Amino acid sequence: MAEDKIAYKNILAPIDGSKISSVIIEKAAAVAVRNQTALDLLYVIDTNSISGLAGMSISGDVVYQLVQDAEEKLTKYAQIARDNGAEQVNIHVRFGSPKTVIARDFPRDHDTGLIMLGKSGLNALERILVGSVTSFVVQNAKTDVLIVQ
Repeated sequence: MAEDKIAYKNILAPIDGSKISSVIIEKAAAVAVRNQTALDLLYVIDTNSISGLAGMSISGDVVYQLVQDAEEKLTKYAQIARDNGAEQVNIHVRFGSPKTVIARDFPRDHDTGLIMLGKSGLNALERILVGSVTSFVVQNAKTDVLIVQ
């Protein structure tokens, strides 16, 4: 099989700022370099968790601050990716359910070939109640998924 036929095009690395995010970025940058492709860093602001804490609506100021915080994290991680050799690093902030944005929406919109994400950061009870984003992505993505430990 020709090497260009097995190379990944457009790698997606969703991050949330947890401890494993730096490891994900370093490994995703290495894969992007080997495949000579773009690395998309994605932060999803979960609309389910912010829409109506106790039924309250959120102000524009809160939404603005959430986006600013996400962009700040992404900018830091983009620099880590560049320091690890990735040349084309794009940052994205999306609103919605992290599960569906990561597994379906973003890859469809950006022609993603590989999703690299961390093992669930949730404890067992949270996984039962909320469900693991990682588990959902593995089961529902139309692209290859690589789980970073």
